[in-house]
Amino acid sequence: MYIKKILWAIAIIGLIAVGIFGYYIYGAMLAPNTTFNNDEAYIFVPSNASYAEVRSQLEPLLTDIDSFDALANQKKYTTNLKAGRFIIKKGMSNNDIINSIRSNNIPLKIAFNNQEKLSKLASRISTQIEADSLSILKSMIDPEFLKASGFTSKTALGMYIPNSYEFFWNTSAEGFRNRMLKEYNRFWNDNRKAKAKALGLTRDQIMTLASIVHEESKQASEQPRIAGVYMNRIRIGMPLQADPTLKFAAYQLPEYQNTIIKRVLNKHKEIKSPYNTYLNAGLPPGLIAMPDVSAIGAVLNYEKHNYLYFAANAKKLGFHKFSKTLSQHNANAREYHNYLSSQGINK
Repeated sequence: MYIKKILWAIAIIGLIAVGIFGYYIYGAMLAPNTTFNNDEAYIFVPSNASYAEVRSQLEPLLTDIDSFDALANQKKYTTNLKAGRFIIKKGMSNNDIINSIRSNNIPLKIAFNNQEKLSKLASRISTQIEADSLSILKSMIDPEFLKASGFTSKTALGMYIPNSYEFFWNTSAEGFRNRMLKEYNRFWNDNRKAKAKALGLTRDQIMTLASIVHEESKQASEQPRIAGVYMNRIRIGMPLQADPTLKFAAYQLPEYQNTIIKRVLNKHKEIKSPYNTYLNAGLPPGLIAMPDVSAIGAVLNYEKHNYLYFAANAKKLGFHKFSKTLSQHNANAREYHNYLSSQGINK
């Protein structure tokens, strides 16, 4: 009888222990442990982050951080962190959360366009991935990389084709740069390379001319016609006389820093620079801005016509008037200059 009581006591204690253990397992592993109201939240785990850094991001999102700590220790997450961007969905348990932030690095889409120089592109990208702008810029202008890839400091901007791309947030500076080189080579498929060859231009020259076309007009509908004007000038040996190249040349000078040139003047045409296409024949040595894909396509598929000139259209801002003769061009240019003067734009 006495032995039976002991056995019953042991059994009851065992059941209680199992219950307590089960409650712990449910509470620590399986019970919902999120406190936010949105459907999902994200945390960003830097490379070489400590558990304390991850915990500080998790604490505002969880109802019971202590139970998460306990399970994280048990599952050895605290000493085996993974860098990246991770999702936590409303109602997740500690176990679900640990599984997610351990192995489910979520990529994101980054996008860029209209970056006029590499430093600005690096700054934009640094707001979208882990790498900082200085390390991104350093990787972009690395002399060994440029030489191996067939670029120079003047043509390097052309390697970055404006678009949206999928990246992991913890992509390194070199990883971003190397991926962009792959995308550049993918962009220059056999069809585009054949078109460039037919035009007698290299890829760098196509990108340089596209940057000028892009700065002349953001209107995709007239970019092929503008490209056609420049191709006609190249064909007959006429200087490009592209006003955007004058602005680019001016902005390299100290007196034009932190200014905006709204009106190209004769003094700008005298600037001594290889980018001055009034003083120098042919294309400048590199891009003056990042061309969009439509401008690149406009050069590769330029409109064939007999126009040699174009001037901004005072009656349809953002567009241009095209002409075959210098006299007609001068009349169009005077009309636009009169418009600028009427608006008080003199420099």
